[in-house]
Amino acid sequence: MPSPRLPSIRRSPPREVPLPDADKHSEGFRRTREARRNALLEDYVELIADLIEDGGEARQVDIASRLGVAQPTVAKMFRRLTAEGLVVQKPYRGVFLTEAGKRVARDSRARHQTVEFFLLALGVSADTARIDAEGIEHHVSEETLRAFSRFIAEHAA
Repeated sequence: MPSPRLPSIRRSPPREVPLPDADKHSEGFRRTREARRNALLEDYVELIADLIEDGGEARQVDIASRLGVAQPTVAKMFRRLTAEGLVVQKPYRGVFLTEAGKRVARDSRARHQTVEFFLLALGVSADTARIDAEGIEHHVSEETLRAFSRFIAEHAA
């Protein structure tokens, strides 16, 4: 019986840019891990700010609904946000941002809007730009945000 013919393996082209040294290389991975740790915290704080701006308070049930998670998950995050000094909870009310929480929400919203406007300026649809910005905003550096802002200023109408 003839042996089966193996598919040809496409080899990737050789690297045009050499690998950075280990310290520089690990910095990118360290920043990514840090961004992942902070992403959820920033999402909660930004949503809390939006809900307070829209209706005067942020309730656990509303946050759970908007994030698509269970209320106990939100309660656990509230404990973390309280420990971090970003929110205060009021009995029979909701959760409110401290000054530090307002600062995190403001910074997160500004990053989100810059990324979203950049994607829109590239021609990405509004829905896709909003969704993609939700992930990118946590990983983008200040240098890249400044470049996005320059691009927006030069190319947006």
